[in-house]
Amino acid sequence: MDGNGRWAMARGLPRAAGHNAGAEAVRRCVQAAIKRGVRYLTLYAFSSENWRRTPDEVADLTSLLRYYLRHKVAELSREGVRIRIIGDLSRFDVEVRAEAKRAEEATAANRRLTLVLALSYGGRADIMQAAKHVALAVRDGTLDPDRLDEALFGRFLLTADLPDPDLIIRTSGECRLSNFLLWQSAYAELVFLDTLWPDFNEQHFDAALDMFARRERRFGARPTL
Repeated sequence: MDGNGRWAMARGLPRAAGHNAGAEAVRRCVQAAIKRGVRYLTLYAFSSENWRRTPDEVADLTSLLRYYLRHKVAELSREGVRIRIIGDLSRFDVEVRAEAKRAEEATAANRRLTLVLALSYGGRADIMQAAKHVALAVRDGTLDPDRLDEALFGRFLLTADLPDPDLIIRTSGECRLSNFLLWQSAYAELVFLDTLWPDFNEQHFDAALDMFARRERRFGARPTL
């Protein structure tokens, strides 16, 4: 979800205003997903690299995250949204971690849409932590290395209970994955939009779904005749 800062700069506003506008785009995106029967929606809300931003901007982002976890979860739950959080939450303060846990627990029974929030998440770190857990299991004798295949390795990832993404949308003209779900996105269709995230709306969502629907997904096989 890129472009919050550029959106604010173009309007002579502080970056925090761009993040607030981006949060409204999240609301529109979630509603569009619900209306169209999308079952899983993952939002790369705070990457592991975002910690490198200025202390003031990190504070703005975490404050916004804390607000939405505290005040918007009940609304999402009424819509049947289940919240799942992936990433290294240990880097957040105790209050944010508590709100994140409460949000997951309060919405655990919902089934209409699973909203996955990637917070302090990095794809390489995800693969690394999975590899460490595999190594420990082999060391402890609970895993035979000869049994290890891609499906079994996937059970050690933070997304073990989630399907791999079919479609990845990136906004603001950036054309790279930037450490997002690197293992899981091996066969995802990629859509890159010039639209800044705060301007993302239902029409952009539909356009991305239409592009996805027109693509032929072969997963390495020969094209159908």
